[in-house]
Amino acid sequence: MGQTMTEIIDIIRSAGWLTMPVCSTIALVVGVILDFILGDPNYAWHPIRLIGSLIAYLERQIRRQLPKTAGAELCGGMVLVILVLSISVAIPSILLFLFYQVHIFAGIALESIFSYQLLAAKSLRTESMKVEKALRTKGLSEGRRAVSMIVGRDTDKLDETGVIKAAIETVAENTSDGVIAPLLFMAVLGAPAGFFYKAVNTMDSMIGYQNNTYLYFGRAAARLDDICNYIPARISALFMIVISPFFGCSCQDAYRIWRRDSRNHKSPNSAQTEAVCAGALGIQLAGDAWYFGKLHKKPTIGDAKREVEREDICRANRLMMGTTVLGTILFLAVKIAVFFLW
Repeated sequence: MGQTMTEIIDIIRSAGWLTMPVCSTIALVVGVILDFILGDPNYAWHPIRLIGSLIAYLERQIRRQLPKTAGAELCGGMVLVILVLSISVAIPSILLFLFYQVHIFAGIALESIFSYQLLAAKSLRTESMKVEKALRTKGLSEGRRAVSMIVGRDTDKLDETGVIKAAIETVAENTSDGVIAPLLFMAVLGAPAGFFYKAVNTMDSMIGYQNNTYLYFGRAAARLDDICNYIPARISALFMIVISPFFGCSCQDAYRIWRRDSRNHKSPNSAQTEAVCAGALGIQLAGDAWYFGKLHKKPTIGDAKREVEREDICRANRLMMGTTVLGTILFLAVKIAVFFLW
């Protein structure tokens, strides 16, 4: 049996089918399926946790050498970005090279695991639905606690509507950051490109703040995140618009609010999918929010055609999952078409 399988692999290889793009495509499909079934694994050696630990360690080491000037912090932040990206891409690339050298199936297996761990569709749904369940079964205080696990804003002042909106906004924004963007990077250049994107995204989430600590040190990470998410955020928005009628939502309103409100955010990318989600559901999102005890005035997104309700968290998740399926199909279709036409 083993010899027969080896002969089959040799035949496929000689025909030119089992190339790296094909292997990475297979791995991406397996990774998406694993994510849908299992969700993001929660353990200490998760790659994103390791990247986060690397960022924190390098920040401490770099800051020890820096004078307290704006220019020095800008340079230090750029050094951090270069080091984190180099390490985050080099290690999985080397591991994949070694595994593919051992056996083609070993390489596909490892790349499938990598792809699976870089996607967060089911986990995003699971964590946001904990907010809906907490509000429904235990009340506002538990809802605040549940939503505090997935948002960066202060939650102690949120009423039930505010808690629901925060959960919906997280689902909408992370449709791009947590799913479509890493999918796109991996579809183009395999799992190492996915690690590149997640390293950029993790740096932004940790040091990309406009406060006294990170105004200069985190600027390079924040700008790079804006660049890396510019195209994925807009692709995600278009996919969500296309998929919205399949879930009983308004495609016309989704497109209208996207065109009108997709710039209602300091980030050039965050409001893209939020605007589509708000329009599709016929609700109003965003607005003023508390961060670290300070009220930040922010524009609203969408029209308040009706009151926000707990079920909207479920609806937002259906849009997210539908967008994920559509994105996977289209990315793979394009990749396969390019492979055959090339």
